[in-house]
Amino acid sequence: MSYLVLDTNIVSYIMKGDPLAEPYKQHLLGKTLAISFMTVAELYEGAYRKGWGQKKMARLCQELQKYLVIPYSPSICEVWGRLRAERKHQPISVDDGWVAATALVHGCPVVTHNEKDFHNITGLVVIAEPSVIP
Repeated sequence: MSYLVLDTNIVSYIMKGDPLAEPYKQHLLGKTLAISFMTVAELYEGAYRKGWGQKKMARLCQELQKYLVIPYSPSICEVWGRLRAERKHQPISVDDGWVAATALVHGCPVVTHNEKDFHNITGLVVIAEPSVIP
């Protein structure tokens, strides 16, 4: 079974039942779905910013159990640092850098709705549906 690292936007679309998730489902079938520790942090940040109550927070915790959460490691930290340094003239956000580094270290494609955020990263396989407009 092969692994995919999902970007935060894909997890969010799936959780919300957003129609934007539909075109990605074909890529996810039969795969182990993994997320970076950073995606977990981003989802919690969004929940706290929106003032979610206990019921919604409990649902978030349940949803997160559906994914293999990849924790930080010294290797991921090293790759993150290299990516951020290499992309000095085409910056990658802190969050996207962690997602990309996680995928690179584990040799997994990243599935994202924002392909441009991961453009020109050597060795990174990106699965996106560019024809889908948000």
